[in-house]
Amino acid sequence: MTLVLDAMGSDQYPDPEIRAAIDCSIEFGEEIILVGNEDILKPKLAAASGDKSRVRLVHAPDILEMWDKPVENAKKKPLNSMAVGLNLLKTGEGQAFISAGNTGGVMFNALRILGRLPGVQRPALTTLFPVKGGHCVVLDIGANADCRPDFLVQFAVMGSIYAQKTLQIPNPKVGLLSNGEESGKGNQLIKDTYHLLENCGLNYIGNVEGKEVFGGQTDVVVTDGFTGNIFLKSSEAVAKLITDTLKEELMSSFQTKLGAALAKPAFKAIKKMMDPAETGAAPLLGIDGLVFVGHGRSDARAMVSALRVAHQSVQVDLLGSLRTAIQERLAQLPASGANS
Repeated sequence: MTLVLDAMGSDQYPDPEIRAAIDCSIEFGEEIILVGNEDILKPKLAAASGDKSRVRLVHAPDILEMWDKPVENAKKKPLNSMAVGLNLLKTGEGQAFISAGNTGGVMFNALRILGRLPGVQRPALTTLFPVKGGHCVVLDIGANADCRPDFLVQFAVMGSIYAQKTLQIPNPKVGLLSNGEESGKGNQLIKDTYHLLENCGLNYIGNVEGKEVFGGQTDVVVTDGFTGNIFLKSSEAVAKLITDTLKEELMSSFQTKLGAALAKPAFKAIKKMMDPAETGAAPLLGIDGLVFVGHGRSDARAMVSALRVAHQSVQVDLLGSLRTAIQERLAQLPASGANS
């Protein structure tokens, strides 16, 4: 197995990527390819500690920065690290691609180079949210700001399959994120999607609000990428606010410090559950290849988590399972619009 890591993706590139590649190549006993500008990578890799015998560099002179416009700049920079890395997947030289770079850039390059799985109209960026009792699958969290109802139905199908494979839930409950539980709530997109999901053969439980999501009442949450991205980032911000405030309050006096010491195991467990670095990367479901997108602020620990997710996905043949299951399930759906 070979994993391909975009070395020029994170905000602090390439240091987190280099450290994670070395550590994971040792942990997995597998080759990891770092894709990026060799003039930058070679001296940093040489200076890094650890066994680097399973880390290989592949030169990509161009860098697609976070502020670049995905389509326009990807065309101006055809040898960007994302494009070069994804081509390694296409030729079979790698089995999974990971980047903490520009999400739109990953999406554009993945569609152009790998294409969609048969029957899929739009890929969806997917994540596992910590909720009461475990996790739930949420998609889309940023790949598609504008969606049609039939896109959301396909997201529901892919999310349901992903929950089966990753969370081992035989018949996942699927909810549609809205501003109310009633069927008449939501904007026109939600109202139109609601009725399609009622007849798509999934275990659809209707509209869900944030309280149902975090209460663990649904296994899959479907939304458009604009709403999903706000939901994701707002949740991360609230989690950080709570943990920071708790830390300040618990360190404010001798009594609270004593209480904090006694409750330290519980606080560590909560912090781990709410830490996005524990997940590492989100799969771009619907692409004909294993493609994972990490947070731009990823440090080495987050990149290690991302590589672990990708490594596990290759081991269980997630792509093969998705390809088969998606085609079987989508074939049962009524036609709902031309491909776009």
